[in-house]
Amino acid sequence: MPTHPDLTTDSPQPSRPAPGASAPAADRPADAPCEDAAGCRDDPVLEAMQHQVALFARRAEQTRLGGVGQGRNSMDRAAYLLLNRLDQEGPTGVKALACGMGIDSSTVTRQVAPLVDSGLVERTSHPEDGRAVVLELSARGAARLDQVRASRRALMALLTEDWDERERSTFCDLLARFNEALAAAHSPVGGS
Repeated sequence: MPTHPDLTTDSPQPSRPAPGASAPAADRPADAPCEDAAGCRDDPVLEAMQHQVALFARRAEQTRLGGVGQGRNSMDRAAYLLLNRLDQEGPTGVKALACGMGIDSSTVTRQVAPLVDSGLVERTSHPEDGRAVVLELSARGAARLDQVRASRRALMALLTEDWDERERSTFCDLLARFNEALAAAHSPVGGS
């Protein structure tokens, strides 16, 4: 059995709390939040969770969760998320797209350039203000996005083939909730 902590599913042993730290997890009600990082240190579930998230992030990057079949590893995360957003929202300006994705406008501009060059996204005039430019998913982009989505769905099916539908649904619900919490933690105060 591997002994390196990144190669196991065992949680690392919690360290002793620092003098004056928050109450240990066993002394804290289950629904009480940690008051500070030191107070969370001895919570074995939070320790296991942070470790599993780190492993997930590394393994997701290694496989790029690209899917199976012809579409495997053929679209990077930024391109997928931009195309997906344009598919959901329709023609969108750079600023609105950036705001909706929680990233900088300059980042959107940089990430969308190769998508325009490859014909997956088109720049068109805003329907109400012809001076403004909006980004729109092209027919080629929609077809490519459908192919990648199908490949990724096949990968999810393969990875969870021994899960029942309830387990898949619960995992998806909890992962969505976790992603929402991450987004909220990184949003500006009063922002969305």
